Amino acid sequence: MSYSPGSTHRSKARDRISRARKWCLVLASLVVLGLIAWPVLDHFDVFSDKGESIRFGKKPSSGQATQRTDPRTRMPTGPEADFRVESTLDDGTKIAVTTLHGAKSGFTGPVWVWAPKQYDDPAYAKSGFPVMIALPGGAGFPKNYWMGTDLHLQSSITTWAEEGKSLPFLVVMPVLNPVPESKGVYYDASDIPGQPKMGTWLTEDVPDLVKANFRTLRSRDGWCFMGSSTGGFAGLKAVLQKPDKFKAVIASGPDIVPDSRLWAGHEQERQQNNPQVLAKELIAAGGPDVYIAFQVGTKEKKAMADVKQFIATYGNTGPVHTMLREIPNGSHNARTYVPSMGEGPIQWISAHMEAPVPHP
Repeated sequence: MSYSPGSTHRSKARDRISRARKWCLVLASLVVLGLIAWPVLDHFDVFSDKGESIRFGKKPSSGQATQRTDPRTRMPTGPEADFRVESTLDDGTKIAVTTLHGAKSGFTGPVWVWAPKQYDDPAYAKSGFPVMIALPGGAGFPKNYWMGTDLHLQSSITTWAEEGKSLPFLVVMPVLNPVPESKGVYYDASDIPGQPKMGTWLTEDVPDLVKANFRTLRSRDGWCFMGSSTGGFAGLKAVLQKPDKFKAVIASGPDIVPDSRLWAGHEQERQQNNPQVLAKELIAAGGPDVYIAFQVGTKEKKAMADVKQFIATYGNTGPVHTMLREIPNGSHNARTYVPSMGEGPIQWISAHMEAPVPHP
């Protein structure tokens, strides 16, 4: 048999092509498997930093704080809380969570926080930031649904701030109730006798946590609430009850009166947590001014009637300033309320609150 160098070269070339094709198939298969597996792994946070420790800025020494910060700013007082990453927004900002042991209420529960991208901007390093305490409707336990990115609260605030509609709020999201709501058993964000002191938790312990860990504003002009349904009631009541601490609220589809079954036998205390009574007392006292932005869907017949009655009786009288955003075809749910906030309510309260100030 004769030897042909050309045929040997052709055979080797075919082998190389065959091997190349096999490697291409292997690589293509790996790419396909990766594309299939990535969403699954991402869903289970395999590639995320969820659960990792996070710090929101550093606390300067007392001498530095005196010399370098804006006098309107309250620097973090400490002690630092153990914040852990919950999720990451598209712009890289983080929603984090910690467990707060309330020194004043005695209640222990989770609190989620989000700082806007301006918070880490060196231009704002000397400035405090306004705080929005965002409260959910429904059970409000064991989570606060505003901590999820699906409702787009934080990303919407980012957009509205860029558009000049909103201040770049620090958003704080505590649990609303100490246990799951069951058969009308909820706590009206109040210190109901014999029950966990949820009013103190929301208006004292949670703000103390924020002051300990973030640059905030000394004035009440830097503090507000936002809430839907029972959370809207909680924010409305807190602002009217403690106007020396909080200036504004966006109350979406709120209850107007405390109606928990746990008030049975405690009518005097219930009335001390009734927004109608509190508004009347604030008007009689002549202030300080509060700003209440209601928003209600046109499908929410009872809530709409109750809110309009409240406004007709107490709204824009003396220190109680109100506005109402009627959401066309809107219903009683958080997905209705978030986009509507950008159609007036958040711009209105922002105009009456204190903004962070950049410094050279």
